[in-house]
Amino acid sequence: MPFAESNGVRLNYRFDGPDDAPVLALSNSLGTNLSMWEPQIPALAAQFRVLRCDTRGHGQSSVTVGPYNMSQLGRDVIGLLDAVGIERAHFCGLSMGGVIGMWLGVYAADRINRLVLCNTAAKIGAADTWNARIEMVRTQGMGPVAETQAQRWFTPAFIARAPDVIASTRQMIASTSPEGYAANCGAIRDADQRETISRIQARTLVIAGLHDPVIPAADVRYLADTIPGAKLVELDSSHLSNLEAADEFTKALLNFLTQPEGN
Repeated sequence: MPFAESNGVRLNYRFDGPDDAPVLALSNSLGTNLSMWEPQIPALAAQFRVLRCDTRGHGQSSVTVGPYNMSQLGRDVIGLLDAVGIERAHFCGLSMGGVIGMWLGVYAADRINRLVLCNTAAKIGAADTWNARIEMVRTQGMGPVAETQAQRWFTPAFIARAPDVIASTRQMIASTSPEGYAANCGAIRDADQRETISRIQARTLVIAGLHDPVIPAADVRYLADTIPGAKLVELDSSHLSNLEAADEFTKALLNFLTQPEGN
């Protein structure tokens, strides 16, 4: 896979789909890499030029000195678009990727067509919780986080019927750089966009998991109620809705992205 130098970081990225199709950029959750979108790629790449990258500190992208901040992560996306010659793109982000998407919708509106915010919130968690997570990763490595998050991000029923997905998710988290993970935790800890997201003008879809323990339902509704004209879709899933409810997620995403203007 190719790399791009952007905003002081080396980003691992890949394209799927025809070169002349509209561009859709996908942004991962904390502790994952671009492979988390594999269930969506066949359908999305049939209609879009899909751009995925490993967020700074994740996967094969470089780990720079942290803590990071949301402006930095958002500018990484803009730098990548510049590096590959893309002026505007649709953007879909899940969890941390959704927080990045909100920043882009406010501060880089001229680069974003339609915006999809999945299993995310304008403010995620309390500072004490994030600080404890950072300390645990720095002292114990990624093992404990990989075990707990792989269980927490899915419903018990899905865990029972899809052990291969749970195992691959656990491995994906475990392989993440502890330094990169901690630095991104800092970015999420410090991000509070509750007062700015009303400025988002991009046509927006909010996707929520009905059983998501990470993002409370009230926080999801706040996004849908505060972003002008935003639509809400709720799926029968936990936090990684694109994996647990893959078909429904993909259908909702495609319906939104292909809907004619004015509808």
